[in-house]
Amino acid sequence: MNVLVINCGSSSLKFQLINSDTEQVLAKGLCERIGIDGSLTYQPAGGEKVKSDKPMPTHTEAIQYVIDALTDAQTGVVKSLDEIGAVGHRVVHGGEKFASSVVITDEVLQAIEECNDLAPLHNPANLIGINACEKLMPGTPMVAVFDTAFHQTMPEKAYMYGLPYEYYEKYKVRRYGFHGTSHSFVSRRAAEIVGRPYEELRTIVCHLGNGASICAVKDGKSVDTSMGLTPLEGLVMGTRSGDIDPAIMEFIAKKEGLDIAGLMNMLNKKSGVLGLSNNLSSDFRDLDAGAKEGNKQAAVALQVFAYRVAKYVGAYAAAMNGVDVIAFTAGVGENSGPVRADVLGYLGYLGIEVEEEANNTRGEEITISTPDSKVKVMVIPTNEELAIARETVALV
Repeated sequence: MNVLVINCGSSSLKFQLINSDTEQVLAKGLCERIGIDGSLTYQPAGGEKVKSDKPMPTHTEAIQYVIDALTDAQTGVVKSLDEIGAVGHRVVHGGEKFASSVVITDEVLQAIEECNDLAPLHNPANLIGINACEKLMPGTPMVAVFDTAFHQTMPEKAYMYGLPYEYYEKYKVRRYGFHGTSHSFVSRRAAEIVGRPYEELRTIVCHLGNGASICAVKDGKSVDTSMGLTPLEGLVMGTRSGDIDPAIMEFIAKKEGLDIAGLMNMLNKKSGVLGLSNNLSSDFRDLDAGAKEGNKQAAVALQVFAYRVAKYVGAYAAAMNGVDVIAFTAGVGENSGPVRADVLGYLGYLGIEVEEEANNTRGEEITISTPDSKVKVMVIPTNEELAIARETVALV
């Protein structure tokens, strides 16, 4: 079966067409600037990447251009839509309503919409993508795969905040966590690599990118994760602050004359390693280069990032009463040996020993701990699109 995987943003749409039997990516691409002027980047397997400007006033036109590209006589990879058996949609927030992926129905769409206030930047865009696909591909099964679903196994002690209980009862204010599709994929792959049952392993997954989160996976279930009600909590990230003293918000608001919108913009888009580096960059490659050139703030930003990651790993090792595997993934986790080394430098008490040459590898699946290490440490490239395709096939 060929599965079309859709990841819809407010003005963008990423896609991959995957053959579920071979798990080969047949084609992939990106629609950008939807609602402005529009452009499509398309690349068939083994072919050249081609970018073209196309008018995309709405996501419906964007989906149509994707379909046209996939079925094009010269560069397409399927002859007609009949060769696409299902569509898997990434949906950011499922609240407490969804603990697993689901086939999309009218009732499911309504439930996703009811979670819009929990993810106002993402869920409405996800719904737009679903509706556009249903309009152009009637009769094709659609599946929603939620970023939050994997974390619905967390116990109350992990997901409840120290706030008046009425806010949970009325508004469902609690920890939800994100990157669930990635954490699930990587933790399962880690079990395969070490050759042990997934249901008997304690794994800490470090999804480190511009957005970053850590997850404790015990006996095949997420038992804690660093992101919270929103993706703002937890680690210091590219532009997000991560954990702070909440009173800082009032203090800065009074000093700077900021309202809530201004504060949230500062915390989400002007903080993290970007803010710490005095606006040098949110890109870790730039920070690494800056630090090597003697830029103190770049060096401090990298140190703060690694320190926060190490603290969370230590906390989750305690929460699971030990750890068998630590897996690094996502852009920074997969490609930055220095960041991994800095994090692991705090964790010697766990009996971790790192093979330096292996740790210098970029973007490959590899075990970077020595055979004598008491905890297996590995790099596992994440593949959220493949995970969504697998979930879709399992349901349809």
